[in-house]
Amino acid sequence: MGKNRQTTPENGPVSVPEDNDEEMTVTLDLEDGTTVTCSIVTILSVRDRDYIVLLPLDENGENQDGNVWFYGYSENENDPNEEPVLSYIEDDEEYEMVSDAFDEYLDGVEFDELVEEEE
Repeated sequence: MGKNRQTTPENGPVSVPEDNDEEMTVTLDLEDGTTVTCSIVTILSVRDRDYIVLLPLDENGENQDGNVWFYGYSENENDPNEEPVLSYIEDDEEYEMVSDAFDEYLDGVEFDELVEEEE
């Protein structure tokens, strides 16, 4: 898992499709003028704040390096139709907390998969 410190999304709304039947993706407009489609891995809550974990995809819809990107995530509770907003995590300590929470999430997913296979 790598840190995304070179390219960051512009602070602002991000379109999140509502189709639950297929893989959820978002398209980010990066500061360098490029766009990248990312698969949504999960949304984590750490210390009363939400973070989104994204897996950047290439033009074939695949990820070759396994790196994920972490961003702050917020929704307008008063307007559920308003698009969520992503924000760059600038503090290294905060980034490490999110990274650790994601590692715990992955451990839980692996454990759940093992339990399902044994049943």
